[in-house]
Amino acid sequence: MLEELRITGLGVIEDTTLPLASGMNVITGETGAGKTMVVTGLGLLFGGRADAGRVRADPGRAVVEGRLRLRKKAADAVNARIADAGAEPDDDGTVLLSRTVTVEGRSRAHVGGRSMPVSVLGDVGEQVVAVHGQSDQLRLLRPAEQRASLDRFAGADHEKLLETFREAYTQWRAVEDDLADRRRNARERNQEADLLRLGLDEITRVDPQAGEEDELKAEAQRLEHAEGLRTAAALAYGSIAAGVEGGDEAPDATSLIGTARRTLEAQAGLDSKLGDLAARLEEAATLIGDVSAELSAYLDALDADPARLESVYERRAALRGLTRKYADDVDGVIAWAERARVRLSELDTSDELLEELDRERQRLAAEATELAGRLTAARQEAAVRFAEQVTVELAGLAMPHARIEVAVIPREIGPDGADEVELRLLAHPGAPSLPLQRGASGGELSRVMLAIEVVFAGAGGPPTLVFDEVDAGVGGQAAVEIGRRLARLARSHQVLVVTHLPQVAAFADRHLVVAKDTGGAVTTSGVRVVEDTDRARELARMLAGLPDSDLGIAHAEELLAVAAREKRH
Repeated sequence: MLEELRITGLGVIEDTTLPLASGMNVITGETGAGKTMVVTGLGLLFGGRADAGRVRADPGRAVVEGRLRLRKKAADAVNARIADAGAEPDDDGTVLLSRTVTVEGRSRAHVGGRSMPVSVLGDVGEQVVAVHGQSDQLRLLRPAEQRASLDRFAGADHEKLLETFREAYTQWRAVEDDLADRRRNARERNQEADLLRLGLDEITRVDPQAGEEDELKAEAQRLEHAEGLRTAAALAYGSIAAGVEGGDEAPDATSLIGTARRTLEAQAGLDSKLGDLAARLEEAATLIGDVSAELSAYLDALDADPARLESVYERRAALRGLTRKYADDVDGVIAWAERARVRLSELDTSDELLEELDRERQRLAAEATELAGRLTAARQEAAVRFAEQVTVELAGLAMPHARIEVAVIPREIGPDGADEVELRLLAHPGAPSLPLQRGASGGELSRVMLAIEVVFAGAGGPPTLVFDEVDAGVGGQAAVEIGRRLARLARSHQVLVVTHLPQVAAFADRHLVVAKDTGGAVTTSGVRVVEDTDRARELARMLAGLPDSDLGIAHAEELLAVAAREKRH
């Protein structure tokens, strides 16, 4: 749940904090006091679009902060997302979110005190909160949204079936498009394939190997300077191995080190330190012996071979011919050849391949069609249950004779199946079955929306639900029923309701009032919690605009008592 919401510098709200309860939270206030700024603040906090026009000139930025305390399932999803982004919950398990918008339109987001992309707030919001207002009612009128609502209601198994269908449909369309493209552009494909084959033939004849350039360069350098390398190696060898350059009588490094070692060993009994040094000289003698052997092998292998040098020159020239045409270096040429082979397979327009692709297209089309049929059957079954449950809720919302129908209409197969879904309302017995956008008034649409949300709530969903004046156009007994349904939702969810109806506000577990102050040069608003007498006065204001009327207060207290009795049942 959202434990606390603080809003600073947004619209008419200068600085206010909303302490929110776990049940039903109602927000009321005079028209223009800033109730919608609370919903706007929630939208910003959870990644909504920033509108710099709503930021107060003083202090020049709007800040919305919220603290989340989540139950196990939602907590796991949110914590995993913020951990991916490099943040973590506080020590008490809560998550602090923050969004800042400046008058220039710049926006910043923070999670757990760490700067984050705004998209992280949006991802958290999807797990935590669902906002319903007049715009959501308009969205519900779109066929795609109605189909999505039915799919959501149908449950996890249905959503897996839908995902399986979408994968099959995507594969089918990809093969269909590929086959059509190969047939439609055969000439261009063949021309491109011929050019690629010419290049591949040239590269295959040369057969370049990875790392070959560096090896050939090093070999050419050795062959070009063979005599100088031989002289240097021979001189070094003679200096460390007896009898090569200086004759048998000239001392070499090996014999000198041997003499030094034996001299030290003779005195090691008198001083152990000389023994340690003698051991180190023995190691040096071993190392010099290894170098001597390697120099001897090097001299044996070193050969100024003009024929080999010419061969190396020719090979390097052949490689340079490839790098001038295909890539900057030999490794790039090899990579070009690999890409060319892949592209050739894509350009293939042979009869054999076209027949194979056509068989694959038919197989995938049959698979997608079969899955679409299963999807249709599942939607039809879910449509009956969905319509029944929403109709039951409408009866409790003072629409006892109304009935909802969910029509699953065949259409050409597409990414979401072979169905259109249409919600229809029968307002009363004998009335025609009409689509929601034609058959429902504003007040009826609000109640249908609420009935659908009550049905959805039974199947889970985000833990916090926000309703922004979805009771517009409703009054009397229907308003009481809306309050009762919202209170029932609040048993399993945190519910935030912005309302102008006292019948709805009476059901609140926590009642917050947005009040504006026009005493200064600039109008500002703040939020306070009302209880007992203050709450009755607020309901009296909502009932008759007379917060100080004894009759109005008595009526409000009666309304509160009725709501309290209803909530206990």
